[in-house]
Amino acid sequence: MGRLMTRETVLREQICRLAESMFNRGLTGGSTGNISARTPDGGLLVSPTGASFGRLDPARLSRFDDSGVLVGGDPPTKEISLHRTFYDTRSTAGAVVHLHSCHSVALSMMPDVDPDNFLPALTPYAIMKLGKVRLLPFFLPGDPAMGDAVRGLAGKRSAVMLANHGPVVAGKDVEAACNAIEELEDTARLAMLTRGHAPRGLAAGDIARLIETFDVEWD
Repeated sequence: MGRLMTRETVLREQICRLAESMFNRGLTGGSTGNISARTPDGGLLVSPTGASFGRLDPARLSRFDDSGVLVGGDPPTKEISLHRTFYDTRSTAGAVVHLHSCHSVALSMMPDVDPDNFLPALTPYAIMKLGKVRLLPFFLPGDPAMGDAVRGLAGKRSAVMLANHGPVVAGKDVEAACNAIEELEDTARLAMLTRGHAPRGLAAGDIARLIETFDVEWD
């Protein structure tokens, strides 16, 4: 038990440190965004409702046991069902992050984006870290239908973009999930900066080689 608690303490501090870093760099502002991670005993740590990424308290993170029962901390984010759906449908998910990042939200409002492949192939890194990103329609914040929409993907996507709202990314651990969602925002920023300038993206052959070389989920 002592060892598990020590690992959980480290995880709590890591969640708060990464969240604060994203807040300080303007990736999600105010009390927006939420983050969760699997604990060593199969439970969940989740950012509380109404909490700011810039001021998360490791001791006040919502703590669920391995049966999904809240056993400690503050009440969780109202979008907990969205997080649970990723864990339920993706066996590799060890963490989930949701941001209200500016450029990805802006790109989600453009009329010509591909809902099945939201990000344009501008650099290799979004492809390597995210695969295809599905653009989902607008839902009211906290609507359980968001989780239902992700469940309908049957675990085939590690990342979705909620239209007019923000991205959600699952990763093998909290650091991987944060790295991937930052790559999503960076690519969306590139897309918006180059919009209307006919940028030279990656060729179909380049994308195919990336998928094969780095064993990318691409479905």
